[in-house]
Amino acid sequence: MTWIAPLTLFSALDYAAFALLLLAWIGIGWRIENPSPSRPSVAELMADFRREWMRQLVTRQPRIFDANLIGNLRQSTAFFASAAMIALGSGMALIRNPGPVEGLASDLAIAPSPPVVWELKLLLALLLLTSAFLKFVWANRLFGYCSVVMGAVPNNAQDPLAAPRADQAAELCISAARSFNRGLRTTYFALAAATWLMGPIALIAATMLTVGMLYRREFGSSSREVLMQVPPDLADRP
Repeated sequence: MTWIAPLTLFSALDYAAFALLLLAWIGIGWRIENPSPSRPSVAELMADFRREWMRQLVTRQPRIFDANLIGNLRQSTAFFASAAMIALGSGMALIRNPGPVEGLASDLAIAPSPPVVWELKLLLALLLLTSAFLKFVWANRLFGYCSVVMGAVPNNAQDPLAAPRADQAAELCISAARSFNRGLRTTYFALAAATWLMGPIALIAATMLTVGMLYRREFGSSSREVLMQVPPDLADRP
């Protein structure tokens, strides 16, 4: 029963803040990936553009532009995966030696706590960063699969395999982007989880701020308005 003892050091408000963080992380992700048809998210709008990209790939010659695009996407996932690993290493070092955290808490006039409390609070952020890292790595692999399938798309648009192969590449690209976006959201919530070191009120405030930021970017940003614009019908032009 000794492993339960540290859990008694947290207040009811701590547990409420912890539960809010997890529910917000899962809830906003579900809302973004499953929006109502009348109000699509930026992620869903971009999925349609990725399908259109692969349809244009069939007739584009040469395909150097497309190769550069998918290469840039892979570099982005590799960068964030590397950044997550660095953050994980730093966090693990703090868990082994929470002295700097205790010193910062003292400087900020935060009530002192046993070392195990600081370690468990840091562990939450590290678990989220680990999840983000795995999502970035998987996104990188999926973009790699997508690049291979893109190379398998026949150059002849009349080839019966051209459209199916393009569709396969599009779905792989969408899956990769979905995993990448999940990694980014998880990173945001890992940053929010770090505020737990300042207390449950700080964690609640950071969680709500993170949810509000994500919701605005996906459903109320100017970039979404641009993506929602319908190009004029060329047939109606004089």
